[in-house]
Amino acid sequence: MGKVALITGITGQDGAYLAEYLIKKGYTVHGIKRHSSMFNTDRIDHLYQDPHIENRNLILHYGDLTDSMNLTHIIGETQPDEIYNLAAMSHVKVSFDTPEYTANADGIGVLRILEAVRLLNLTSKTRIYQASTSELYGLVQEVPQKETTPFYPRSPYAVAKLYGYWITVNYREAYGMHASNGILFNHESPLRGETFVTRKVTRAVSRIALGMQQKVYMGNLSAQRDWGHAKDYIRAMYAILQQDEPSDYVIATGITTTIRDFVKMSFSEIGLQVDFKGEGVNEVAVINFIDENVFIEKVGETYLESLQKRIGQEVVGVDPAYFRPTEVELLIGDPTKARERLGWIPKYSLEALVEDMMASDVKEMKKESYLKEGGYKILNYFE
Repeated sequence: MGKVALITGITGQDGAYLAEYLIKKGYTVHGIKRHSSMFNTDRIDHLYQDPHIENRNLILHYGDLTDSMNLTHIIGETQPDEIYNLAAMSHVKVSFDTPEYTANADGIGVLRILEAVRLLNLTSKTRIYQASTSELYGLVQEVPQKETTPFYPRSPYAVAKLYGYWITVNYREAYGMHASNGILFNHESPLRGETFVTRKVTRAVSRIALGMQQKVYMGNLSAQRDWGHAKDYIRAMYAILQQDEPSDYVIATGITTTIRDFVKMSFSEIGLQVDFKGEGVNEVAVINFIDENVFIEKVGETYLESLQKRIGQEVVGVDPAYFRPTEVELLIGDPTKARERLGWIPKYSLEALVEDMMASDVKEMKKESYLKEGGYKILNYFE
């Protein structure tokens, strides 16, 4: 019998990649998803198995981190060897608009899982991974940030995650649980939600290249982040729970990049050079050069002529509505502990991440464009 894993937030970016990774390792994976009147399983549809099939390796359950009885029932029914708590209200800006729900799901939700494992007498059987976050560091007290760096959260999301971090440590020390925190820095992929800044950028750049969008509005372009690929980071999650002793780990690349430079890289990936000018809310970016060979290879000759007419036009602007009430200016992690204890080394560079995301979004936006034009017959060309 293979191991059994329970993943909360299985329909998210990390949950989808982790589920696929564990299934390939012979796990039976149970996933918790919130109920919706619409299907929201796009990221794991390729893993889905009909409930009538015997010995399925992916089984979904309706649940929510705000419902303790529901969580306890699912954990008791599945008897997991490993729990990966990836579910959260994870959008930092939105957490300012929904602070109470964020605290309930991201903070107390962790307690509900830990307490369920304790009450079900699964302490010696079940290992728990808590998805922590670099947002804990907020107003950074040390550069780079490592496991011993003091926390200074700057959003309701980060404050809720701070409770989740410390309650995990507390249950580990109080009850001897194999419970660990992965302090993951920003990790992205083609599966990233469209409202997160990296996916917002790659999606908008693709739409601009295809003539579907004129301009994208951003927030703080000078904010610096440590970006990696989600496929690398789920390998770290798995490695953390395979250790003999539980502990907490920073998972990061150790390289920081401004949002402005990420925007430049995304345009450059398809052969477009943009220049930024102005400051603050008046900062804009304009197209000043097109590498036609690269553009034709990455996007297609069909779209080149219309884009050439846009040289010198603005394609990026700043909207203060996207500023956070309290900004986190700089995040860069020190992954030394993960490298030495877990043997974890990222396989993807930032350039490879941008290439992966842009290729996916160009393909997806082409499909969207043709659907709007009624071009169903040629969709198969893109499969």
